[in-house]
Amino acid sequence: MASTAGGETLAAPDPIADGRTEGVEEEQVVNPWEVSAKGGKIDYDKLVDKFGCQRLDDSLIQRFERITGRRAHVFLRRGLFFAHRDLSDILDAYERGEKFYLYTGRGPSSESLHLGHLVPFMFTKYLQDVFKVPLVIQLTDDEKCMWKGLSVEESERLARENAKDIIACGFDIERTFIFADFSYMSPPIYKNIVRIANCVTGNKIVGIFGLTLEDYGGKFFFPYIQAAPSFPSSFPHIFSGKHSNLRCLIPCAIDQDPYFRMTRDVAPRLSYHKPALIESKFFPALQGESGKMSASDPNSAIYVTDSLKDIKNKVNKYAFSGGQDTLEKQRKYGANLEVDVPVKYLNFFLDDDAELSSIKEKYGSGAMLTGEVKARLIEVLSEIVERHQRARAAVTEEMVDAFMAVRPLPRMFA
Repeated sequence: MASTAGGETLAAPDPIADGRTEGVEEEQVVNPWEVSAKGGKIDYDKLVDKFGCQRLDDSLIQRFERITGRRAHVFLRRGLFFAHRDLSDILDAYERGEKFYLYTGRGPSSESLHLGHLVPFMFTKYLQDVFKVPLVIQLTDDEKCMWKGLSVEESERLARENAKDIIACGFDIERTFIFADFSYMSPPIYKNIVRIANCVTGNKIVGIFGLTLEDYGGKFFFPYIQAAPSFPSSFPHIFSGKHSNLRCLIPCAIDQDPYFRMTRDVAPRLSYHKPALIESKFFPALQGESGKMSASDPNSAIYVTDSLKDIKNKVNKYAFSGGQDTLEKQRKYGANLEVDVPVKYLNFFLDDDAELSSIKEKYGSGAMLTGEVKARLIEVLSEIVERHQRARAAVTEEMVDAFMAVRPLPRMFA
């Protein structure tokens, strides 16, 4: 998928438009509804090439730190967020004194979130803090009716429950607007949805998302709904006057890229800036690196509702180990850190670089055992989950109403 000066080319149906690689033997599928790969491991280098985004390299991370005056988030330093589209343009504009806003979202298909669901919100919270910019969060309750077969009422209920977990991440209410599609389908955002729809042919939708005529019509229409918040005029109560054409930065997982390739193609035709993206890898399941964690298997992930006993049991019983199968072999050969899930989790959640380096060196050389590494991971995860549960318990229905109220944000750049 090549980028051109006039906008990204969105071809008619082809084998890679929705993340499918060429050749049956090497096939991997990455799109908003399916993540799979032969052998279970996603080839992110190949995905970047096929999607046409850019690698997030050390020089860009260093620039991030220089501009913000803050140390880069652990998700940046250690490569969980690894790719981008036009992030340099956002930083260029920021250095010129131009403002931007953040946009991310959640499809509320379950009542409980796992740590993988929290990753984009934890990172977005960091971005809001260091840049001091407004944020819009879309809860796509309508999408889950179309894809998951949920009733309208159940989708709306789950959206509010998920909003409580999102608020518990610590977002600034003076800079944050959370909205659910069913309740916020106002004239301005609907006008943008129709404008976008009038710029995209059915062939493009099929080519980008791999849909067929057997799919329900809502699936063809929903991409325009997810695209519309990329344009500030969808929120006239927040962005008006001198802020009516702000740039937008979208933190998201790489499987959401197809939505915004389409959006970026449309943006210049509607006289908007192309939204910039900063994209993450998939957080690995406890059983190993096999794409997304499965909501149908509660033992594949750590949930924010898990008890300390649950966390300990899941890590000890299900977290795939790269350690050797006997004490003697472990002392002699050390662990395979490339496949070890506890090390992968510590890589993203243990902030202390020196401690992480020491664990990797000792575990890889055989001086440290699997049980010791898992014990440290249990401590780290338990602290994160306990902190989130305390914050979540403090979120009231009135707080949800306040975050979701259609209102101006007069201090959004204060």
